[in-house]
Amino acid sequence: MTYSSTATDAPKNRAIGIALAVLGAIAFSGKAIIVKLAYRHGVDAVTLIMYRMVFALPIFALMAWWASRDKPPLTRRDMLGVLGLGVTGYYLASFLDFAGLAYISASLERLILYLNPTLVLLLTWLLYKRPASRVQLVAMAVSYCGVLVVFGHEVTLVGDNTAWGTLLVFLSAVSYAVYLVYSGELVKRLGSMRLVGLATSVACLCCIAQFMLLRPLSSALVVAPEVIWLSVMNALLCTAAPVLMVMMAIERVGAGVAAQTGMIGPLSTILMGVVILGEPFTVWIAAGTALVVTGVFVLTRGGARK
Repeated sequence: MTYSSTATDAPKNRAIGIALAVLGAIAFSGKAIIVKLAYRHGVDAVTLIMYRMVFALPIFALMAWWASRDKPPLTRRDMLGVLGLGVTGYYLASFLDFAGLAYISASLERLILYLNPTLVLLLTWLLYKRPASRVQLVAMAVSYCGVLVVFGHEVTLVGDNTAWGTLLVFLSAVSYAVYLVYSGELVKRLGSMRLVGLATSVACLCCIAQFMLLRPLSSALVVAPEVIWLSVMNALLCTAAPVLMVMMAIERVGAGVAAQTGMIGPLSTILMGVVILGEPFTVWIAAGTALVVTGVFVLTRGGARK
């Protein structure tokens, strides 16, 4: 009876895990769409990300508290690690991403962020001298060629600001790759949920402090009502919910499968960009997306096997 129950539950848990990974990837992708919609109401990046973090902070603080129950207090080393990872992995990555989205399409933004595994590979090679295989190097080259194809197409449509927006989003991806490379030791000591809750809470406070330093408080009251409810959606549906869904997916199917399932992210962003934002879909975007997804798939598959 026990064996039968276990055998029945395994495929069910795997199906639930894959479904959570898919929903998490789509929810993460919706962030770019919501940001582009908010920019149509005249809000700037500093104010917009402040609102997102204000609404997300209680959720992440609750997550950190829940994961810290019955756990030893943080050491000074742990606190410095959480502070550093919160600033690089969530504050800088989020702000640079929001700022870049003011200049480029949601489709190009998602493709650049999807290069993250290639950046992690490069950083581990530079920092830890772990050589990349020939297959990995070819996969990386294919992915970057895909981004260049979409970038070149967008430059002809939008103009010179595309280069600036692309640089900002690429730096966002680099910042998050630094977080991933350096978070391994802290994840082992603190656990993934506790680290994510603490680091994202730090990032929320940084974004709020940034607004208070750079903008008068009165400016927060003059934004369009649409910016408020879009920020609530961004905080709940595109920030907190996908973090939890991906974590639960990893528990059921592992990080490798969850990462490969995340390939639906760029595709869903392009689809939502076309349907909701009215962004063009051309053969250049299709070709670039195919190259990026193919290259990253080879990298993540190799990483999962290893």
